[in-house]
Amino acid sequence: MAQAMTKYLCAQKTIVDGETVPLFNGVWAIFGHGNVPALGEALHEVKDTLPTYRGQNEQGMVHAATAYAKQMRRKRMMVCTSSVGPGASNMLTGAATAYVNRLPVLLLPGDTFMHRASAPVLQEVERGDDATVNVNDCFKPVSSYFDRLTKPEQLITSLPRAIRVLTDAELCGPATLCMPQDVQAESYDYPVSFFEEQIHTMQRMGADSEQLKSVANQIKAAKKPVVVAGGGVHYSDAISEFKAFVEKHQLPVVETSAGKGALGYSHELNAGGIGVVGASSANAIANDADLLITVGTRLSDFTTGSRTVLSNTRVPQININVAHLDAYKHGAAGLRSDAKRALQELSPLLEGWQSSDSHLENLANYKKSWAEEVAQAVAPSTDLPSDAQVTQVINEAADLSKDVLVVAAGSMPAEGMKLWQGESSRGYHSEYGFSCMGYEIAGGVGVKMADPAANVFVVVGDGSYLMMNSELLTAVALNQKIILVVLDNRGFGCINRLQNACGADPFNNLLDDGTAQTDGYPKVDFAAHAASLGATSEHVSSLSELAAALERAKASENSYCLAIDTNAVHSTGGGSWWQVGIPEVSSKSSVTDARANWQESGKSKQAY
Repeated sequence: MAQAMTKYLCAQKTIVDGETVPLFNGVWAIFGHGNVPALGEALHEVKDTLPTYRGQNEQGMVHAATAYAKQMRRKRMMVCTSSVGPGASNMLTGAATAYVNRLPVLLLPGDTFMHRASAPVLQEVERGDDATVNVNDCFKPVSSYFDRLTKPEQLITSLPRAIRVLTDAELCGPATLCMPQDVQAESYDYPVSFFEEQIHTMQRMGADSEQLKSVANQIKAAKKPVVVAGGGVHYSDAISEFKAFVEKHQLPVVETSAGKGALGYSHELNAGGIGVVGASSANAIANDADLLITVGTRLSDFTTGSRTVLSNTRVPQININVAHLDAYKHGAAGLRSDAKRALQELSPLLEGWQSSDSHLENLANYKKSWAEEVAQAVAPSTDLPSDAQVTQVINEAADLSKDVLVVAAGSMPAEGMKLWQGESSRGYHSEYGFSCMGYEIAGGVGVKMADPAANVFVVVGDGSYLMMNSELLTAVALNQKIILVVLDNRGFGCINRLQNACGADPFNNLLDDGTAQTDGYPKVDFAAHAASLGATSEHVSSLSELAAALERAKASENSYCLAIDTNAVHSTGGGSWWQVGIPEVSSKSSVTDARANWQESGKSKQAY
């Protein structure tokens, strides 16, 4: 069965930029007794067609595969396989990250023997109440498709179904096929037709014609509409159609974290990022709107400002989305359609219509004010460098027409969203659906695999680096060069700021806030640690040193790590309100005051 699995995967093709290429770019594998005897042997047979890459951590493997799929705009993808037990459970966080972000990765965790003759086997999670359940059942809530292959012939129906989900615009997400050790090794006479080449192409769902007319009439009645660019603009390959649509009808645009890059940073209609990690210009123009038109977004709380900026029910909203779940979310008028088709079919129905001149004047004024805020945020200071100042130095070092910034958890999804000046639609890679600490380095490897001509700048906080840094070794070993910038503010600075904003004392976030039992945490030499993993590295002590070091990093053929001490206090403003659970009752007046301010500043603006 394992041989049939790999043979089938090799036969799957897709079309990218007019060229027919393998659908699966390779397999990430950490072998154990649950997958090495059969699947490992089968992968060795096809290693020249379907390469196998050794990861250092199963979670990191899935992050790398997820990042590859995201950077390839879901046109190509990768496979991840682990042994049973902790190898499989390590993949769960990666699976959840891919699931939340609607990104395709095929997961093949090893599984226990179906015959149970030797049960319980090493690493088996044994239950006394249900013999059919093991750790792999935990993949069910974070998989878009799940199956356990208890007979070799099940592969004939299950594997094609998994791939249909992986390549479906609405259902897309991780597919998990559990691989029992004995079944992997069983033989079966598979039909020759099962292994015929298949070419997978994007299928574009179109909107109902009456819905299109209704939406067009609603848009034409508006004077101050705002368009929200989500990740669906990218996954639909609708970048040129989106730009043509908003330019023709002169529509201000705000971007989600996944949608950033739908318009270039400098485009006159681009108001910037929306929501909690957004720009004041974007949040202001959205507050002015008499109609909101979202394109390809799942409308998370960071995008909507916990439903105070978008999806607040005070402003009519149209959701253009291929997914039923998102098209009708938050009581909006839904237009179920592929983004490219929707924009192509809507534009003729709006012939001669544009948003009002006063709306565009307000946009220009908001953008001017925001530019002044940005200039202040990145201006030199006598403090330790801020994340904003570091981001500006990277802006100046990067080729903004092609280079990529990779960020995930902590402060950088906010600073990157607000300050990264990329002009390329593929230039901003943010995992901010699951906000998964540890995604960054592994994700950078996947991005570099997908975008080899770009400099890939991976910016990570010291907290995320300490949580998962092992795939830096993978980047070096596979010659997938990344430029890693480690921001050392000695702890979880972002959450420490949130803790303080909620009225609480600093506790258990920064390394120096008294949680260590002895003399405090040591100073970590991140440059030395990265060097031990094979990267070229150096510690820099100022922004000017960082600028010079980035030039050396760009010239290097090896992955390069730059560590810099930053402050844990300063962050760039401009974002909207965010709902968090501040206690109603506390012995600290600072907490109850924060609760009252929270209620007044945002909660009262929600629909309920």
